[in-house]
Amino acid sequence: MENNYTVLARKYRSQDFESLIGQDVLVKTLTTAINTGRIAHAYIFTGIRGTGKTSTARILAKALNCLSSDHATAHPCCQCENCRAIAAGQHIDVMEIDAASHTGVDNMREILDAALYRPTNARYKVYIIDEVHMLSQSAFNALLKTLEEPPAHVIFILATTEIRKVPVTILSRCQRFDLARVPVETLKKHFAWVAEQEQVELSDGANELLARAADGSVRDGLSLLDQAIAQTGGHVDEGAVLDMLKRTDRGTVVNFMKTILSGDVNAALNKLDEIYNNGADLTMLLSDMMEWTHWATRMYPSLKLQDVTSSPYTADQRETIKKINETISLNTLSRIWQVMTAAVTELQASSNQKQCFDMLVIRLMHIADMPSIPELLKQQETPKPVQIPERKVEEKKSTLEINTSQELLEKLQENREIVLYSYFGTNLEISEFENGKIVYFDRKGDPTFQSSLAKWLSEKTGKNWVLQRIEKSEHQQTTSEHVKEEIQADPMVADAMKLFEDAEIINISK
Repeated sequence: MENNYTVLARKYRSQDFESLIGQDVLVKTLTTAINTGRIAHAYIFTGIRGTGKTSTARILAKALNCLSSDHATAHPCCQCENCRAIAAGQHIDVMEIDAASHTGVDNMREILDAALYRPTNARYKVYIIDEVHMLSQSAFNALLKTLEEPPAHVIFILATTEIRKVPVTILSRCQRFDLARVPVETLKKHFAWVAEQEQVELSDGANELLARAADGSVRDGLSLLDQAIAQTGGHVDEGAVLDMLKRTDRGTVVNFMKTILSGDVNAALNKLDEIYNNGADLTMLLSDMMEWTHWATRMYPSLKLQDVTSSPYTADQRETIKKINETISLNTLSRIWQVMTAAVTELQASSNQKQCFDMLVIRLMHIADMPSIPELLKQQETPKPVQIPERKVEEKKSTLEINTSQELLEKLQENREIVLYSYFGTNLEISEFENGKIVYFDRKGDPTFQSSLAKWLSEKTGKNWVLQRIEKSEHQQTTSEHVKEEIQADPMVADAMKLFEDAEIINISK
């Protein structure tokens, strides 16, 4: 049986420049060029799928060959024989070539040979080469000369989604137009108009979801609308679109992120289980969480960005996000974004997305506990005193009394703590020594010495000692230097030193 139904994306395809939505710069440039007679011999249109590349090429072909005027017009009638044949893809002088299936040099030679002949029923012979990046290198090379200096009656229009794959030698011979993603608001107005033409009830919430899911593509959005109409029978609401897209509503995402940032692991995993069991697509959920993180960052008070009304959230949801921002730092939001970005490829590569997502949630919940880089640097700049926890000292052990640095040096020697004795005596400048506290400057900065000495003091004296290292020297003498100076000042030692030329004291021992 013949199928007379035409999908919305084809039924409402733009037929003239006025109906081409979201491409104002392109429309203005082409209409001005046509009105002033500055028609180029080659154009190349690039952009994501569904933004109107092929439609623009057909409109341009109609503008060049419309019979309502004796010359090219920026307002084709869309009613004459040429316009109708071009719109249907059946005009003998307007050839649409799929480069994906005509990739070889032989195919290109056939096209170029035919280009030499004048058009049959039109002013211009127009070649629309779609997905031109699929041509082989040999085919591109064969096209070069004709593309640079084509016959006066030939216009080339190239279209591609992969502009980087097109050789620069081709690009330099064409006027390039980059078709932009169609804004969400523009798509919403267009979808609402289409729904009105189709006599379909489309709620504002559903329209918003469809426009954002389209991601700037008119064709994608109309295909989704077509599917939603088929699913609901003509009453398209937000719930039906959410169910079709397998994504959660933004209120659920806001509450889920609030639970994650609250630190309650059990509640967050239970919430994830609930969302997953309701049929949510985890890839879409991650995308929605990244969207939340982006807008939460833009709404952060310290950034002072006023224009947040364009966010996809309601006023109540924005208020909730602002309250969440009061409990977290901008640094935390930045790290959440980094973890989510890394999780995109992990989720795609994982054989079990649910397990991968569980681990992602746990990672996100522990991000707030991690110190920031400035905090780590600050900790390194100002070392904190080391305090050994209280230890129970056995009653049988005798406890030492140490009141001065010289006494400590002597006790270390008596207990054969040679490493501690040597290091303490020669490298430490003592600034304060009293009541179980030592403040000092370490000339060498051994990271293990502080804890080793604190442990020995705690075991031998039966009390906790606080050892605090300062960063700048106060030019104090070490204990060994002080003892050495006292000995050198002794008259007997001074007389003995005079007996030997260049004599010096090497070591002092009891």
